[in-house]
Amino acid sequence: MVIKSASKKTIQEAASILIEGGLVGMPTETVYGLAANALDDKAVASIFEAKGRPAFNPLIIHVPDLEAAQNYVEINDHAKAAAKRFWPGPLTMILPRKSGCGISELASAGLETLAIRVPNHKVAIELLKSCGVPLAAPSANKSGSLSPTSPVHVHASLKDKVDMILAGGASEVGLESTVLDLSGEAPLVLRPGGISAEDISEVLGVNVDYAYLHKEGEQKPKSPGMLLKHYAPRIPVRINAVDVAEDEALLGFGSLKFMGVKGGGFAKDLPEERIRNLSEESDLHEAASNLFAMLKELDDSGARAIAVMSLPDVGIGKAINDRLRRAAEG
Repeated sequence: MVIKSASKKTIQEAASILIEGGLVGMPTETVYGLAANALDDKAVASIFEAKGRPAFNPLIIHVPDLEAAQNYVEINDHAKAAAKRFWPGPLTMILPRKSGCGISELASAGLETLAIRVPNHKVAIELLKSCGVPLAAPSANKSGSLSPTSPVHVHASLKDKVDMILAGGASEVGLESTVLDLSGEAPLVLRPGGISAEDISEVLGVNVDYAYLHKEGEQKPKSPGMLLKHYAPRIPVRINAVDVAEDEALLGFGSLKFMGVKGGGFAKDLPEERIRNLSEESDLHEAASNLFAMLKELDDSGARAIAVMSLPDVGIGKAINDRLRRAAEG
């Protein structure tokens, strides 16, 4: 597998790989995606094989603009309003799929809806335009493990299962997109992300709620990222920690001044490799961009578990806490 910096030449090379049915690690503003031609059943199947992903878990379809999206889904008034405000950007919409649209049934897990978005990343848009097909692109990592926010993360997780990784810098947002279901009677956020339900409510002029998490074994999830066993490091995660054990690593937020070690001592004196701070300035957006990378580092620190300080459950903090709850459950 080759990591190549994005350029006109390498983007065209990646487009050729996708058209021929291969897999490409694609940069987006949220996390790196594992892209395949969404119109090619075998290519989509290779995503599930590479990730070890349950076949009942649908994929997000990426397109370059709203006009392209209209080829595959029914765009209602709420979708038009949301697209006008949030596309390109970290918002995925669940909409009824058009009959005969050509998107692989495997990509939508046999559902009558599709998850679709327009990414806000120059390289991703250029790639979509170059290959001329919609791309199914879940996060480029082994299923259930931490999402990748850099090309190195993709390589570490998938190794030779990807034909090429197109390097476009670190992911700016660092969390997967918000998933908004617009296929039912009322808009519903199925997965929180950088765009909150409150943000969407203001645009749509109606109240938008959050959905409950799905447990393993329940009916098919309607959106990616709804399973509880998701985003999990190899070692246990303990959330809302008020102290840390001697054999744990600490994922902090804000000041560590009052974080102690069980049995005596201060958390700030833990070995360097076992302590990370999502944002010393208590900036939730900085915390979001650091979340997956820091969890990966602590997962490899040799600690028995990861203790995570509490974060405010507001704005993008809801999305961060959602990922942390899933990591703890996983």
